[in-house]
Amino acid sequence: MTLSASDLSVGDTRSAMLVEDLKRTQLVQYAGASGDYNPLHTDDLYTREVAGYPGVFAHGMLTMGITGKLLTDWVGDGMLTNFGVRFVNQVWPGDTLSGTAEVTAIREEDGAHFIDLSIVTSNQHGVAVITGTASARVDA
Repeated sequence: MTLSASDLSVGDTRSAMLVEDLKRTQLVQYAGASGDYNPLHTDDLYTREVAGYPGVFAHGMLTMGITGKLLTDWVGDGMLTNFGVRFVNQVWPGDTLSGTAEVTAIREEDGAHFIDLSIVTSNQHGVAVITGTASARVDA
């Protein structure tokens, strides 16, 4: 099913639970998949003693990818034309993340229809960990 501009209104939202109880194993798996072995994400001792954090934390791009699934589940695969975020807080093992995307504009450009979205991903305490925007092509 393709998302249609005529079925949407500014202010429409889509929310989802993105990950429940993020595991350290997921951080290590992401490090392997991405090739980003920064010890801040994989080495507790280094992260505590050298960097001064309480422990390892998630890669920002892992959190962005998890958030991206909310968007593609709503607008469809291959429909995003823009997706950018700001990492505003760290994501820790054990965190549960939920995301919300809100339609901020419905527009037409050169005969194609697009929606613009604002995005917030928050942890179990309601603290935003990502804010951002996205655009997607939709049917008329």
